[in-house]
Amino acid sequence: MTVPLDIRAARRRYVTVCVLFWLPLGLTIAPLVLLFTERGMAMTGVAGFFAAHSLTAALLELPTGGLSDVLGRRAVLAAAGLLNLTALTLVALGTTGWLLGLGMGLMGAGRALSSGPAEAWYVDTVQAHSGPDAELRTGLARGSSATSAALAAGTLAGGALPWLLGLHPDAGARLGEATSGLVLPLSVPPLLGAVVEIAFVLYVVSALREPPRLPATLRGVLRGVPAAVADGLRLGARDALVRRILLSAGAAGSALAALELLTPGRAAALTGASESGAVLFAALACAGFVCSALGSHLAPLTARLAGSGERAVLAGLGAGASGLLLLGATAAATGVASLVLAAVGYGLVYLGLGAAGPSENDLLHRRVSRAGRATALSVQSLTLQLTAALTGLVVSVLPAGPLPWLLGGTVLLAGALLWTRRSTPAAPGPAGSQPHRTGGEHARTGGPKTERTP
Repeated sequence: MTVPLDIRAARRRYVTVCVLFWLPLGLTIAPLVLLFTERGMAMTGVAGFFAAHSLTAALLELPTGGLSDVLGRRAVLAAAGLLNLTALTLVALGTTGWLLGLGMGLMGAGRALSSGPAEAWYVDTVQAHSGPDAELRTGLARGSSATSAALAAGTLAGGALPWLLGLHPDAGARLGEATSGLVLPLSVPPLLGAVVEIAFVLYVVSALREPPRLPATLRGVLRGVPAAVADGLRLGARDALVRRILLSAGAAGSALAALELLTPGRAAALTGASESGAVLFAALACAGFVCSALGSHLAPLTARLAGSGERAVLAGLGAGASGLLLLGATAAATGVASLVLAAVGYGLVYLGLGAAGPSENDLLHRRVSRAGRATALSVQSLTLQLTAALTGLVVSVLPAGPLPWLLGGTVLLAGALLWTRRSTPAAPGPAGSQPHRTGGEHARTGGPKTERTP
């Protein structure tokens, strides 16, 4: 029988997995659009590539969560790494639209596969070692901090590497000649990300130990995944606290969509040129990830000071909403004081969302069983993605100025206000002591899934 890892070892491995998974995606944030245009793609084509990513991730979000609950966390995480390895290679080396679109679609599939298994593995491992009442928030906070730190480091490196190669034009020219034009300076960050993905897959396979599972059959998987998905959707309908968590995820998605869509234009308007605006936006994105990492790191302290996880979520979402409202209030201003206030507001959004996330997920994991944990995380992720997409459509048709910012801030404030009333305890299960289950035991063939980046 496999001896469960102790809590510190599980925490270290969970944090390492978070860093290795998100660092390659962070490397693509700065150069991706420029790489596509360098390959001769029109902006309509670039938009289509991102749509392929988003639609694939949304369509596969719930089925892949159920797949993790049926097949196991390690297998699904390794598959996510292999898909991202293929996707980054295609994006870095592809020269035609269909290859680049395929790469973005595969990246979306990898994103869907990854949204939950690592966190579910960590919670499974800690509870197997210390019981269902084990302390989870510290490990979840460190994983969220590691994710944001990896994205921040990746964003800086992904923007700096092509720039450094551009300082030596001969180096870029020799790189293109040696590879017959396949590798451009802008291709280097995604290729580096592909190398990191290899390390990610090897680490997942070797380090994430799981209890032995019964061999999965194709028939069992085909029966188990839909059952797990259906139970995950029913959970949000019957459990008031889980429903509140899902609505809060939707509010966070709206806030992030407004921030990500509106900040690049505001940065370009501030600097007076799109190129310099892109550099400013990359720096702001990195600063946002750092604030998110800080907020996540402070999540356990926030919960202790607030008196409970629910009040910590209220405080975090409230801080994020105040940041967006501050950005809306300064949208038409150009003075130095207004710019400082806008920067403070930008940081507050990420700081608040980072502080709220670990407490939300701590509450979620205490409401679901091991059998459906990854599915519940997938439902949460899908809620965020869908509301972000809807908010993006609304924001795109609103007139420029304070109104789009205020919309995002109002939605996030509404999400915060959901937590002003304390929830009732979970209803006991059939045995009187089990949490609500998603993806019931009968659906298993072998035992019991928030960053918005492509």
